[in-house]
Order: sequence, then C-alpha cells, then structure tokens
Amino acid sequence: MLFPNPVERLVAEVHYQLPEKWRKKSRTAWSDPNRANAEVDSFLEGPSFDRDGNLFFVDIPYGRVFRLTPSGDCDLVCQYDGWPNGLKIHKDGRIFICDYKAGLLLLDPKTGFIEPFLASRNSEAWKGLNDLVFAADGTLYFTDQGQTGMHDPTGRVYRLDPNGKLDMLLGNVPSPNGLVLNMKENRLYLAVTRQNAVWRCPIMTDGTMSKVGTYIQLSGGHGGPDGMALDEEDALIVCQLGVGVWRFDSDGMPTHLITGRVGHHLTNVAYGGKDNNTLFITEADTGTILKVEMPVAGKKMYSHT
Repeated sequence: MLFPNPVERLVAEVHYQLPEKWRKKSRTAWSDPNRANAEVDSFLEGPSFDRDGNLFFVDIPYGRVFRLTPSGDCDLVCQYDGWPNGLKIHKDGRIFICDYKAGLLLLDPKTGFIEPFLASRNSEAWKGLNDLVFAADGTLYFTDQGQTGMHDPTGRVYRLDPNGKLDMLLGNVPSPNGLVLNMKENRLYLAVTRQNAVWRCPIMTDGTMSKVGTYIQLSGGHGGPDGMALDEEDALIVCQLGVGVWRFDSDGMPTHLITGRVGHHLTNVAYGGKDNNTLFITEADTGTILKVEMPVAGKKMYSHT
C-alpha cells in the first residue's frame, strides 16, 4: 500500500534508567516462558502519570512498582508476589494494576499497600490480565491475554462498570494487549499482538460491541503491537515490538515512527510533560524510560479529569 505522505522519523532520548541497585539478572517463572529462558534484570511496562507529575511504571518479572518524580528521583513503591503489567490511575488517586498472576489489583500509592480488587470472574481464574483503560465516566476496560494467540484465539476484553457490573465484550481475540478509547469514546482500539494488528471495536449504545474489524494491519517486528495511547486529534500511538512506536492519524495512516536512542523493545507509552506533549516510553531490554516531543498533545487521562 502506498501512503499519501512520507512518515516522519523521531528519536526518543533517554529520560531515566534503572540503577544497578535494582538490577540483578536471573531466570524467573515469568521470564522462562516469555523471554525464552533468558536471564533478565527487569522488564518495564505500564507507564502512567498522576496529577503531581509522578510517573508510575512496573517491572513484570520481579513484581515491582516504581515512582519517578518530576525531579528525577525514583523510589520503589512496592514489591510483591505477582507479575504487574498494565497500570492506570483513577481520578481519586487509586492505582489499578492488571497483574498476569493475581488479576486486577489495587495499590495505595501513599502506603504501598496492594490488595486484590477482582481476583477472578464467576470463580474462574483469569488467563492473565494485561492492560486497562478508564472511560470518562469511570468505566474500566481491560484485557485478559494469557498465552493466547493464533493457535488459541480465546483472549478476552472486559468492561467493569463503576457500579461493579462486569461484562465480557469479546472472547475470541488472539492475544489482546493494549487498548484505548477514541475521543468520543464510542470506539475501542485494541492491540492484538499475535495477529500483528489493531482492531477497531465500535461500542453500541447498550455498551456491547458490534462490527469489530481490523483497523491497522502491521508487518514485521518481534511480536506485534503492545501498549497504545491516543492524542487530541484522534491519532493512535502504537508500540510495535522490534520496530518502534507508530503514530497513525484518525484515518489510520502512519504519520510518525519513533525509535529509541537505546533498546529495541518499546513496550508502552504515556503522555506527560508541561503541555501533555511529551511521550514517555518504556524500553524493556535496557530498563529505560525514553521521551520524545510529539506534534499533538495526548488525550487527557481519567486520572487528570
């Protein structure tokens, strides 16, 4: 396919790297199946800003949640027996975590206390929760990925209403990962990692989904799309493992491709900075937070409403 305009290339610079005190390479129960038995010292994911400009992010294999302040100081908020992946902040300050091992968790950022919020569905264990996003009314959408893929297209997408009602919206996804809502919040975009695609999921007036289809079909890379974000022009920001971070305009046409000054495994993104124009990116191979200035500000997150 020929695109009408050339894709602009951007390079994300290093913003922060985990210091040696938090690095000790070893094999873990998470890294053996997910990183081919390789020894790892971290695997960063789940970046999200609170109202004070602190950037929270997680380290999956070691069950760690970190907080990086605007001044560049970093502290370990908590470490527990789990595999945290997606992290989003409620407007009341509570932190919700999609944990592959333990389900949907709740973290108190002041005390570091972490507790189950939704450990199962109808007494059935999750496949392995991955990522989440809040709608403007507090409705929570999240993905249950597990080890699903083209060989087992049974990954799920759920909606949790503010009143506690839980509904499964999709149950046939070959590896559902990152997800975002468009500006009108009548459409959910879903990263389908093992299909190397992004699905467009129209949200009907009753909250169900219909006419779900492929929105963007990617190629190449090392695993497909991962974390995503949206900007104020309804453009979609997509991490593609092994390639970089794409910006697709509201018609799904690529406008920018971001690569990192270091690393090749850009996993997730969050907008921040003074005017919400800076994109912060987790790079898993090197334990790094990267940053790059974007042409359009990011969509305001629920935590900032």
